[in-house]
Amino acid sequence: MKKTVIEDIGLLIMRLGAGGMMLTHGYPKLMRLIGDEPIKFMDFLGIGSVASLSLAVFAEVVCSILIMIGFKTRLATVPLMVTMLTAALIAHAADPFGKKELPLLYFVVFLGILIFGAGKFSIDGFSNRKSVFYKN
Repeated sequence: MKKTVIEDIGLLIMRLGAGGMMLTHGYPKLMRLIGDEPIKFMDFLGIGSVASLSLAVFAEVVCSILIMIGFKTRLATVPLMVTMLTAALIAHAADPFGKKELPLLYFVVFLGILIFGAGKFSIDGFSNRKSVFYKN
């Protein structure tokens, strides 16, 4: 089934909105990672606070930017979805649902992006149009 321009605009808005809002969570973590303060971050994998924070920064900064520009979009959703499930189900396991709600909402949005892809208005979409195998 062929996507309409409106659907592609909707995917663009969803990618820009979710990626941009996720950056507001990732940027402070990046500053903590490169700052002078001792790093205190949840070590849920037993790999150390610095490594755990680095994985969160990769997901929340790098993958968010990839989603916003629409490059390797489906692949970029995976670290974000894992990070959001970790935040909701491990970091906030003992907290009330209100604390889990935001990461779960992000998870659902990134799951939608994983399912529907980046759309036509993305690097992925542009690359697909140039391919001889792309059927529009």
